[in-house]
Amino acid sequence: MFKNILIPTDGSAVSRKAIKAGIKLAQALGAKVTGYYGIVMLPPSVYGDGDLIEKNVVKTLDRLARATGEKYLDEIAQAAAAAGVEYTGLISKPASAYEGIIEATKKKHCDAVFMASRGRSEFKKLLLGSVTHKVLSHSTVPVIVYR
Repeated sequence: MFKNILIPTDGSAVSRKAIKAGIKLAQALGAKVTGYYGIVMLPPSVYGDGDLIEKNVVKTLDRLARATGEKYLDEIAQAAAAAGVEYTGLISKPASAYEGIIEATKKKHCDAVFMASRGRSEFKKLLLGSVTHKVLSHSTVPVIVYR
């Protein structure tokens, strides 16, 4: 059925539950898992006048976000290893969270996405719409939503 399942994470509790369920599905199907974390940085103008922001500040924020992503992906890697499921991970800096998930499915040749119904971005959901909804609307592969 599925050979490579993308499991995006934002580190939230519901995302962690989806990781466990997604790995169980991969194990049952004999599929591998690709973990994904997107670093969606705010434009410099959000922090103040873009010209006044030191490049070191932006680099520091990027480094911290990457370290956070590596930590979250390590959780997926450990859970996959414990279940005997092949794992690979990807961190990227997409324009938006849903675009990163869509791009990751293509880049890593995933044939399904297994994701939580909602994560950390409740406020953004009110303004922009649910990441899950946008993935469902734009994905070219099946999307399994964990509740």
